[in-house]
Amino acid sequence: MPRDLLISNGSLVASFDSKYRLADMYYPHVGLENHAGARFRFGVWVDGAMSWVEDDAWQRTLIYLRDTLVTDVLCQNESIGIRLRCYDAIDSDANVYLRKVVVRNLRADKRDIKLFFHHDFNLYGSATSDTAMFDPDSRSVIHYKSKRYFLVNVATDKESGVPEYACGRSGIGGSEGTWRDAEDGVLSMNAIQQGTVDSTIGVPIALDPNGSVTAFYWICAGIRYGEVLDLDRYVLEQTPARLIARTASLWYTWVNKSGEDLSDLPEEIIELYRRSLLLIRAHCDRDGGIVAACDSDIEWGHNDHYSYVWPRDASFVADAMDRAGFPDVTRRFLTFAHDTISSSGYFLHKYSPDGALASSWHAWVRNGKKQLPIQEDETALVLWLLGRHYERTRDLDFVRSVYRRLVIQPAEFMIAFRDPATGLPLPSFDMWEERQGVFTFTCSAVCAALNAAADLANLFNEQERRSHYLRVAVEIRDAMVRHLWLEGETRFARGLVLRDEALELDRTVDSSTFAPFYLGVFGAATAMVEGTMHAIREKLWVQTEVGGVARYENDTYQRVAGEGPSIAGNPWIICSLWLAEHAIARAGSVAELQSALDLVRWARSKARPSLILPEQIHPLTGAPLSVAPFSWSHGQLVSVIRGYLDALRHLRRSGTEKSARLLEKNARDHPVDKPTSFT
Repeated sequence: MPRDLLISNGSLVASFDSKYRLADMYYPHVGLENHAGARFRFGVWVDGAMSWVEDDAWQRTLIYLRDTLVTDVLCQNESIGIRLRCYDAIDSDANVYLRKVVVRNLRADKRDIKLFFHHDFNLYGSATSDTAMFDPDSRSVIHYKSKRYFLVNVATDKESGVPEYACGRSGIGGSEGTWRDAEDGVLSMNAIQQGTVDSTIGVPIALDPNGSVTAFYWICAGIRYGEVLDLDRYVLEQTPARLIARTASLWYTWVNKSGEDLSDLPEEIIELYRRSLLLIRAHCDRDGGIVAACDSDIEWGHNDHYSYVWPRDASFVADAMDRAGFPDVTRRFLTFAHDTISSSGYFLHKYSPDGALASSWHAWVRNGKKQLPIQEDETALVLWLLGRHYERTRDLDFVRSVYRRLVIQPAEFMIAFRDPATGLPLPSFDMWEERQGVFTFTCSAVCAALNAAADLANLFNEQERRSHYLRVAVEIRDAMVRHLWLEGETRFARGLVLRDEALELDRTVDSSTFAPFYLGVFGAATAMVEGTMHAIREKLWVQTEVGGVARYENDTYQRVAGEGPSIAGNPWIICSLWLAEHAIARAGSVAELQSALDLVRWARSKARPSLILPEQIHPLTGAPLSVAPFSWSHGQLVSVIRGYLDALRHLRRSGTEKSARLLEKNARDHPVDKPTSFT
């Protein structure tokens, strides 16, 4: 199930599913240590019965306050006559999650109700050895284990502190959890439990006829008992209402700080663009790592998750943020990369947000022989990113600080990691992490990296290095034409795939072959690129009402039942937007930019109501598949919009399109759901 809402401050993260259940809570890193076990429940006891907000009787709308990372959730149940308006936020300065709940009585009778909040913490990601207790000093419920403490408290306009509570066992024997204790409207007041535990708190509320009452609820996260008590006092002193309002104001200011005129974009695209910036920022850890996704539901099918830092994904996302005017995100990631890259000059598969090596399925041995378990494109793209970051910021001091580990060592590694017979890189894993060989995408990334290394070496007058890097980049480029170009099909092959000990040409049409133009190896309008992109459009566009581009022919990852043989695979947001990148790169007029905007509209039509974008889409229903939100999807969206705006303004300045304004009006009026250039 995708996440419909996600909020974060860079060290504390909370996410919610479509039923408004708190599904993930990460601390102290984005994506690392998910302390939520089963979904946290939220409900109302009224007229002698319990009604959980997740029940079908509730109508739920889950969105954000515009241009903020503060939620705006409406839950209404006509059968019980209650409406809840909720605002969730994570304080920008302190590790505190806050919720404001405005309870409205939809009936003309005075009523006494109770709000119930249930918590099923699995601290450190494990359900064992936890403790849940009522703390009399703070009048709160605290869950703790070792150096992880979570304090839960509430307040109304009349008083603060938890008035009713139950600490009990969860999922042991016949015990389903304390949420069952709430269903008669009265909690047990059991003050402590250890082992596999949960807790529920109750808040009595008196409602006037057609009246409303506001309640506040918060969770403080820390590593010591004293720390969460201090945070609780901080909330009470500052007041929850002020903290939520301040957080909303800070995010609004952050996402609008450039003051840029976006009026050339349709209003719904402006909103998606800013939402994407905010969601990317929510995936950025304070120590610099950019996590792929914080949606833990993927674990159920794979026994692992996406809450890792892939250097490739993070490089593309950081580049998009750089283009959007947020260089601090890129600098922090490059610092993270500087601290995690091996002393031999390459990145391994992926990393945890704290910089530790993450789980992997890339073997260190093949057929009894040692091999490097790497995707070489990941090493290359970090160097490419650093070069582009310098072009935009001219921050020479920063380049100096990372020059040896992020320029010289990776460049020298990539030069050495080549096959002398072909001139191409040696085999590594592909960008989809599924096969080993020498791929068009990887070769393009290495060329781009060496060109960037040459430019950066020139800053320090290292002309011998510069010449060497440029020469090798040209050799690899020429070798791509000799070994990866399919003359008869006028396109690039996916690559040379390693089978046993030999390399075999893989002719599969793969969307990753967009890389030669995007990474600057070949021009966007050259015959080689045009032929390759034409093959991607023709072979990989999903021929259903849903549309979009699959990763490659016969992709089976997350494939759903009922797909016909004519469907290459599930459409991915990033792959679909690569067509937009090409349209932008080759556009000679505003009219030629139209197809790029159509594809952005297509992505917008596949977003959740909260504007969260998934990794991929069901090809028949359009429902989100895999993880959501997926930071790379949002990064690619930002990249396309930046490219579109830059190209549009360049074309207007150059005078190549006299009717630009009229054409743009037509673009705004174009239907959202179908990109006409590709369906």
